[in-house]
Amino acid sequence: MSTIAPSRTTPDLHVSDEELRRLYRMMVQIRRFEERTEEQYTRDRIGGYCHLNIGEEATVAGTVGSLTPDDYLFGGYRDHGLSLGVGGSPRAIMAELFGKETGQAHGRGGSMHLLDVERHFLGGWGIVGSQIPLAVGAAFALDYEGRPGAVMCLFGDAAVNIGAFHEGLNLAAIWNLPCVFVITNNLYGMGTSVEMASAEPDLWKRGQAYRMPSERVDGQDVLAVREATQRLLRLAREERQPALLECLTYRYRGHSVADPGKSYRPQEEIDRWRARDPIVLFEQTLRTRGILDDAAVEAVRVEVEAEVQDAIDFALASPDPEPKDLYLHIYDAKGASDFDRMGEGAPFGELSIRGTDWASGDA
Repeated sequence: MSTIAPSRTTPDLHVSDEELRRLYRMMVQIRRFEERTEEQYTRDRIGGYCHLNIGEEATVAGTVGSLTPDDYLFGGYRDHGLSLGVGGSPRAIMAELFGKETGQAHGRGGSMHLLDVERHFLGGWGIVGSQIPLAVGAAFALDYEGRPGAVMCLFGDAAVNIGAFHEGLNLAAIWNLPCVFVITNNLYGMGTSVEMASAEPDLWKRGQAYRMPSERVDGQDVLAVREATQRLLRLAREERQPALLECLTYRYRGHSVADPGKSYRPQEEIDRWRARDPIVLFEQTLRTRGILDDAAVEAVRVEVEAEVQDAIDFALASPDPEPKDLYLHIYDAKGASDFDRMGEGAPFGELSIRGTDWASGDA
C-alpha cells in the first residue's frame, strides 16, 4: 500500500490566528455535517448515492479554503465538503441532499451534483473524471477573456486512469492555462487499491509527462496542503502555469454510505490512518500554539452542532419540488420548447408517459 508521504513543502507557520481558527472550524463543520448526513441517509431521508468526506477534511480545507473570489472550483461526487468549504449554506446543501425545492439545485441534483454558482463552485460531477475537461474549458475562458483568477479541479485517484485526465492535463500544459489539478488520493477507487489500478502508484509523477509542476503532499496535514495549494494557485494566477497536486489522505467510511469499507481494507491500515485523524492533529497543533483550549474547542463544537441541526430541520420542513415543474431548472427556455414540440405540441401539463399523469402528481 502507499505509505504516508512527507510534505514536499514546509508549512507556513506565519498564518494568522484568525485563519487557523477558520480552517479548524471548517474541518469540524465538514466532519459533523457528514456524520449527520450519514445518519439521515440511514433514516431513509436521503436517497441515491451518498459519498462522505469523513477523514479527508484537511485535504478539503487546505485546498478549497485557499481559493479567492476570482477563482473557480470543480469537483467530483464526494462534494459536500467542497460546497461547505466555499461558504455554501448548510441549509441549502442539506435540503439538496433531501431532494427539496430549497436545495442548491432545487432538488434536481442531490448528493453528487451540488453547485453554488454565486460562489464559483461549478458543480460536483457524478461521472468519474468528467469535471476535468470542464475545468480546462473554464481555465481557457479565464485566459481568453483576460480575467483574473484560476481554476481548481479536484478528483479522486481513480480518475487518473481515464482519457479525460490525460487530455485535460495535456491541453492545460500546451495552452498554459491557469488550472490546478488536485488528486484526492484516498488509496482506493471504490474497493480497488491504487497499486492494483495504476502501474505508477505515485500519481503526482504523471504531471511530469506534461512538464507541469507536480508534487505530493500529506493530505492529513491541513497546513502542508494549504501551503502547497496557495503556492501552485499563485503560479496559475500570475504565470498562467498549470500544476498537479496529489494529496495523500484516507476516507474513514466506505466508498459510499452503502459500503462498510472493511472487506478490502486491512484493519491495521484503518487503525494506522485513524491515528492520524486530521482534525485531532490540527487541534493538537493549535493547542500547542495557544490558539485553542478546551473552552474554544467546545464552543466550536456546540456552534457547529447547532448549525447542522438547523440545516436538518430546514430540510425536513422544506417543500418537495412540484411535479409540474419537473423540467424547470433542467432545460433553458428554448430547450423546454423543443421538448414540448417532441410531445407533438402538448404543453407540459398535458404530457403523459406510460399512463402517468405528471400534472396531477400521480407518479
